Amino acid sequence: MNVLPEKIDGSWTLFLDRDGVINVRLIDDYVKNINEFEFLPGVLDAFEIFAEKFGKIIIVTNQQGVAKGLMTLDMVHLIHRFMVEQIEKQKGRVDGIYVCPQLKTDPDNYRKPSPRMAFMAQSDFPEIDFEKSIMVGDSNSDVEFGKNAGMFTVLVGDEQTETVPDNRFDSLISFAENLK
Repeated sequence: MNVLPEKIDGSWTLFLDRDGVINVRLIDDYVKNINEFEFLPGVLDAFEIFAEKFGKIIIVTNQQGVAKGLMTLDMVHLIHRFMVEQIEKQKGRVDGIYVCPQLKTDPDNYRKPSPRMAFMAQSDFPEIDFEKSIMVGDSNSDVEFGKNAGMFTVLVGDEQTETVPDNRFDSLISFAENLK
């Protein structure tokens, strides 16, 4: 399954999940502060490749720990500021971050797999074309999110999903290296 879209260039957008893709996912817990945020191996190098390849790099993340009262939205923003600073130090970039702090049980929530965070990004960056976008995630909801918005989907890691991704890689750096 080593198929990727042809001619990925600056007109393309990369959407990324956060936990389990960019940083270590805490099992049955949430990254609640900077001290708990740990980049996965190779991620910073991957962002340097992405910055050269994609016109826009967008992070979309479900963070229901906010609605559960385990952390504040301000703390999530501090974690993201730290994350972006580290990425930029390594010549990478992030153009936008979209967070859904709602519970999965909230009616009319916009958590992935709902494509509403993709539409929010497109509203902020009208040049985003979902047919020229790739969603990279580590769970079924990430793959469904990408499919629901009409994107090419990539699953990283070894989780089995009901929704079949367009491609699969062991890690974010493995995906990035295949873009060269």
